[in-house]
Formats: sequence, C-alpha cells, structure tokens
Amino acid sequence: MKYDVIGDIHGCFDELLQLIKELGFERETNGVYFHTDNRTIVFLGDLTDRGPDSLKVIDFVYDLVESGVALYTPGNHCDKLYRYFCGRDVQIKHGLETTVAEFKALSSEDQVKVATKFKKLVEDAPLYLQLNDTQLIVAHAGIREDLIGHTHKRVRTFVLYGDITGERHPNGMPVRRDWAKHYEGERTVVYGHTPVKVPRKVGNTINIDTGCVFGGSLTAYRHPEDQTVSIPSSMPLVEEKFHSFEDES
Repeated sequence: MKYDVIGDIHGCFDELLQLIKELGFERETNGVYFHTDNRTIVFLGDLTDRGPDSLKVIDFVYDLVESGVALYTPGNHCDKLYRYFCGRDVQIKHGLETTVAEFKALSSEDQVKVATKFKKLVEDAPLYLQLNDTQLIVAHAGIREDLIGHTHKRVRTFVLYGDITGERHPNGMPVRRDWAKHYEGERTVVYGHTPVKVPRKVGNTINIDTGCVFGGSLTAYRHPEDQTVSIPSSMPLVEEKFHSFEDES
C-alpha cells in the first residue's frame, strides 16, 4: 500500500486542501476524493486548535475517513477536544479556545453534528497506526521501539505528548527527551507534535510537524517513496514556537 501521512493541521484548512491537491488527489462530482495511484491519506492528529478553520478540518477529515480514502490517529489536542465534547472539565487554553469559539458560534443543531462526528472519529481511531505489515508506524508524538505493539497508559502518554520530563522551557513549552536520536528500529516511525522548521529525519524516524499554524508549512510524508511534500503556510511566522533539538539527550 502507498500512504501520504499528513502532519499537524491545527485548523489550517486552506493549506490542507492545497496539500491534498499537490499530492495528486482528485475530487469526483459527488465530492468523494480519490487517487489514480490508489494512495491513502493518513492523519497523525492535532487536526484542530489555534488555526482559523478547525471545524472545517473536522468535517473534511471525517468525510475522508468515512469514505475509506483516509486513516486517522489522534493527537493530544484531539484528545482534549474529545474530552471537552464529552462534557469533561478541561482548561480552555493552549489553542482550544479558538475551536471552542467556532463551536459556540454554531446553532445547537450544528453543534450536535460536529461533536458527534468528532467523537466518532476519535473513538474509532487506534492510539497509533501500524501499516504495511508494521513497517510504517504513525504515532502523533512518536513511539519508542520497545513500546510498539502495546497500548498501556505509559504508551498512551508517550504517543500523545512525547517523551516528556515534566519540566518546561522558559517559553512554556514542555521539555521532551529526544527519543528519535536513540531509536534504532528498522520500522519507519512518522510523527509530529513538536514543530520544526523542516522535516526532521533521524535514523528511521521523521518529524513532519513543520508548524503550519505558526507560519511554517504543512508537510506530508510519502511511503514507501520516503519523500516529503510541503505547502507554505499563510499564517504569520512565530519563530519561538519552532523547536531546536541541539544539546538534547
């Protein structure tokens, strides 16, 4: 199978449409997308928050997954929005406030539709994806080799948040161990979560969160071709949001 894994979208709907077109997907008259090379889109989470069109992204991704054109695995922002839609007590900040503002502007009928779609999307999704006979692993914030095949609480924390230490950088971002530097597995792990200026390939891992919502780009990783395709962002550049892995262990 051939896959196009798309990094963190964060409500950047226009860039998503441009990227899908650049990847060669076409839209039929009935609205269903297809690819002449029988490719499948894979979304690695963080569809919403911070960007301008989170609800459009939800609708679009839901339709692609339901039509069988795409696969999806959730990110930490997806998990938090899911808990919000379930009525749980979550802090409406770190980007969630933008999605909630869009949501509250809808009619009550449309709110039910959006929440129902998104909850189904998350509930039907695996914690991470093992594709092409497990040779391609798609996990939102990555996964260590010894955790592949498991889904216990420690794996869930790693997949959603990365290898966090509990500390924070001066800019408020959590300190994460550079797990990719120590990954020696033969399987390719594609992940996002931590914004980088350009796709970061280390061994058989690749980070494709190129910070679209922070003015970077929206990136897809093509498997098995081992290629990336990026669309520049229309958002203003926020330099401090991009992560540097220098001097990290």
